[in-house]
Amino acid sequence: MLELIDSPDDVIALTVSGKITGADLSIVMDRLDEVMAAHQKVHVFVESRSLDGIELSGLPNYMARAVPLFGKLNRFGRVAVVADQSWVRAGAKLESFVLPNISYRTYMPSERDDALAWVVRSSN
Repeated sequence: MLELIDSPDDVIALTVSGKITGADLSIVMDRLDEVMAAHQKVHVFVESRSLDGIELSGLPNYMARAVPLFGKLNRFGRVAVVADQSWVRAGAKLESFVLPNISYRTYMPSERDDALAWVVRSSN
């Protein structure tokens, strides 16, 4: 399940829980397209709660839309991942290692407000 969170125009903020569906991934990609069309930098806040996995049937369409983003990595600014599962935080840390020009931070659920404030600060 995915829920978008109200945020400034150049921030994608969302909460994910349970199983992530192909429809959820499409919503994220649509929002990303909107933000990238209007802003030079995109900042991301993701709050993960008890993820069960990703629906495999949605991955081909998502990957077709996500792969071209590798040429636009310089357009990503701050990325905060708040997760109640250690494997999600570890995955975000690994991703930050692979993409060192993007400013990643991981947070515990108790630090949610700090994470959102860090992503949103001076975002415009």
